[in-house]
This record gives sequence, structure tokens and C-alpha cells, in this order.
Amino acid sequence: MTRIMSIVTPVHAAAIPFLPQAYESLVAQALPDGWDWEWLIQVDGGDGTEVLADITSDRRVKPSGSRKGGPGVARTMAWGRSHGELVKVLDADDVLPPGALARDIEVLQAHPDVGWTVSRVLDLMPNGSLVHYTLGDPEAGRMPRGELYNYWATTNRPQVHPATLCVRQHLLALAGGWMALPASEDTALLIALDVLSDGYFIPETGLHYRKHDGQTTAHSDHRGGPEWEARMGAIRKHAEALRHQPLLLDTPNSG
Repeated sequence: MTRIMSIVTPVHAAAIPFLPQAYESLVAQALPDGWDWEWLIQVDGGDGTEVLADITSDRRVKPSGSRKGGPGVARTMAWGRSHGELVKVLDADDVLPPGALARDIEVLQAHPDVGWTVSRVLDLMPNGSLVHYTLGDPEAGRMPRGELYNYWATTNRPQVHPATLCVRQHLLALAGGWMALPASEDTALLIALDVLSDGYFIPETGLHYRKHDGQTTAHSDHRGGPEWEARMGAIRKHAEALRHQPLLLDTPNSG
């Protein structure tokens, strides 16, 4: 039986032209024997027909749409359609370098008590150059439960890039999916997962993160003001509630 990694991608109208490059990077991935991927593309405020036919002709690509609700809602709606035991995030405007998916799978198979992985990032600049992501990477290997939360609680920034996340399906369900925030929903999920389970930092580059003026992080409210304060408050309250629960986690289908 084939084991599946579910790739979750929210997209709004302006980002649809980036999807072919993301697709090319997916097709180029070499997965371990017995594994394949499915790509859940969720059009925020559309019906899914906006996705280009040359992508959707691949049976593994599964577009759909929903009422406009923002990236957190779109991610959760895509996840709701997934069938994989692992869930990988891929934003519509980003690109996976060779080997990214295989490394996620190999780490989670080798460490059944690890719930999620993240990896090194290179920023993909408008001129096509690659620049190392600005935050300093943690040491390679296991990240003990609560380590990222402690870093975030003092800086309000994640120590690793949430756009590289791969997580076990059951742990994502325990965390409640993505919060319905206008931004930082990926950080919110990463922090929630961190207080539930050990993670693992993969030192090889796992994502080329596209930098452009239209991305959510370029918005003026992203790093300050009343909206930012409310987002940080919601993330903190969710993480604190999970942090103090006496959870007993198992790892079904961990291989």
C-alpha cells in the first residue's frame, strides 16, 4: 500500500501564477520507496477552477475552493480534504529544493517520537538570487518540546521558518489545525505543535521562500500595531492552554 504525504497549499487570485513553479518543484521530488504525494490546493474566495489545467491534469493535484476566509481558513479546508499520514505545508509562491520531502519522511520514520520537522530556508529574491534566511538556525537534530515556545515568548518571532513544516496528521489534529488569523497562522500552528511534541531541525535547505511585494508578510500590519498585538495574544493563549494539558501522545502510522 502506498503511503501518502499531503501537501497543503492555500492560494488567492494574485498568487495563482506562481503555482506552476511550485508544481515543478513537487514533480522533481524523489520520495522513498512506497511513498507518493497528493497536493491539496485551496483557492481562498474561489471554486478551484482557477488552477491551471496543465497542473490539474496530474491526478495527484486536487484543487478546490471555499468562501474567502484568509490563509488560515484555506489551509484548514485543504487539510480537511487530505488523506496522508504526514502533512507538509507549501505556500503557492514558494519552491521546494531537491530532496526536501524525502528528508522530512526519513526523519519522521527514523524518530517515531518526533512529531514534526522544519528545515533551513533560503530566501528567493526578485532577481532570482538565493539569500540565507535572516534568523540564526538552531543546532541540527531534535528540538525538545517547548524550546521554540520559549524563544518565541521573548522575541515574538519563531526561531525557525514555519513555511517548512511537516507534521504527523494526528498531531496536527490535536493542535486544531490552523487558527483563523489574518496572518501568522503558520507561526501559531508551529508554536502549538512545539508545546505538544518534540520536533526536529533538518540542516539542509528545505525551502526557497519567495520574497515579493504581494506577500502577506509585506503588509504594514504584519509586525506592529493593534492587529499584531491581537494575533500574538491569540497565539500565546492557545499555546499556553495546550502547554499545561497533561497530554499523552502516541504516534500511529509513524512507520
